[in-house]
Amino acid sequence: MKYIATTLQGSEEKLADELKEFGAENIEILNRAVSFEGDKALMYTANYLSRLALRILKPIYKFKVNDEQSLYDKVYKYNWTRIFSHKHTFAIDSIISSPYFNHSHYVSLKIKDAIVDQFRDKLGKRPSVNIQESDFRFHAYINDDECQISLDTSGFSLHKRGYRESGHKAPLNEVLAASLIQWSGWDGNTPLLDPMCGSGTILIEAAMYQGKIPCGFYRKNKYSFMNYKDYDESLFNSIKNKYDTQINLEPIKLFGGDHNPAYVNMAQFTIKQLKLEQYIKVIKSPFSRYPNEAIPKGTIIVNPPYGERLNNDDSILSFYSDIGDILKQQYSGWNAWILSSNFTALKQIALKPSKSIMVYNGPLQCKFQLFEMYQGSKKN
Repeated sequence: MKYIATTLQGSEEKLADELKEFGAENIEILNRAVSFEGDKALMYTANYLSRLALRILKPIYKFKVNDEQSLYDKVYKYNWTRIFSHKHTFAIDSIISSPYFNHSHYVSLKIKDAIVDQFRDKLGKRPSVNIQESDFRFHAYINDDECQISLDTSGFSLHKRGYRESGHKAPLNEVLAASLIQWSGWDGNTPLLDPMCGSGTILIEAAMYQGKIPCGFYRKNKYSFMNYKDYDESLFNSIKNKYDTQINLEPIKLFGGDHNPAYVNMAQFTIKQLKLEQYIKVIKSPFSRYPNEAIPKGTIIVNPPYGERLNNDDSILSFYSDIGDILKQQYSGWNAWILSSNFTALKQIALKPSKSIMVYNGPLQCKFQLFEMYQGSKKN
């Protein structure tokens, strides 16, 4: 069976590598997605384990379309009662890249109307739409004059691991945090420090990566595939049990800090709820005074404020200049990775990056840059 795993822009190659490890075949890298082939067990595995996928889609229907009426007619033609019943709730997500359609929301409405009308005409009853917690979720992608409709086997996005506490103004997407960790090359054997950790997403994702905690381990929401007629509960439980027994967390190597006590409390609360306090230590401290003397040299991953609402004023530029000074004075021998959408402010760090990866944090184009803090001169 063919599947498509969606992801964030820039994470496609790492996701392809991950799927290959799961046993996927005929892997093809797409834009913000990876197509692959595998059986039902692989689909369950990808949903439960993938750190880099947002959704696992199963294509079910492809057709040509060039106007609203043809879209309605083609969707109505498909036998939707074979997929789900009028007792189920459903939702439609659409993405369009076509000269024939202007609004993805309108496309979703037309597809919904065709499905509902078919149920009503066949059965005299219709399923209800539930955008937030639907039993069945469908994904429509229109590229030029070709429409592909897929079953969204995940339901809730896979980046919603289940550990997130509300209250942080700009939480980092968990899939992006997992991508940053993999791009950094951190292997779990050396310390990792996030000195501006906010609610602790990077540190928690690092603990899950290092300890082989499946990304669905803390998930509270059902996967959509659990509502399918061919759902094999015993197969999924065997997969879950197999990987749950491989969890193996090691002594503390993860450190974080933040100047904001509310964020520190939030991070500490979540870490305690997940029973990870033995492995992650978060304290209230600004970066400049973080007590790193007792930590062996390792990797820094930090997502500082971007100051996008400040129009590059002196305060944000000075802030990034201070980051550069702190790295030079206090973190000799460390590898420091910094994520920011403020390219002007990044230059104020006054260090030459040895690597620079272009990524997106939501709609913001960012650079994820490595600054190698050599002890002595680089030559030595």
